[in-house]
Amino acid sequence: MSGRAVRGRALEAAARAVRRRAYAPYSRFRVGAAVAAGGRIHFGCNVENASYGLTLCAERSAAAAAVAAGARRIEAVAVASGTSPPTPPCGMCLQTLAELAGPGLPVVLLGARGGRVETTLGELLPRAFGRKFL
Repeated sequence: MSGRAVRGRALEAAARAVRRRAYAPYSRFRVGAAVAAGGRIHFGCNVENASYGLTLCAERSAAAAAVAAGARRIEAVAVASGTSPPTPPCGMCLQTLAELAGPGLPVVLLGARGGRVETTLGELLPRAFGRKFL
């Protein structure tokens, strides 16, 4: 088994595990995310707020944890939801990932009953806004 496969499994396990910690009292829609960055796995979950616009998505939470730990480049991401098919990241999360990774970023979506979709950031956000437009 390659090191990449082991890391992939660990990334997916971290996303599934942290999903249970999500704070989702309003929607009951729990999401966990894990990113590989700087040789480590960083994870986050969604944190809802009664003022809905203040809700923090799991993917942005994981990306922020990676940055707080000193990482500046995300190498892979796994997102776990309880849906079938698996739910992709929202636009705000995709844009955050685009800031810290390129279009080839591997994205694994994990859903209910073992559902799994492999894709890339470029497939999910083909024309990302970036510094080249500034």
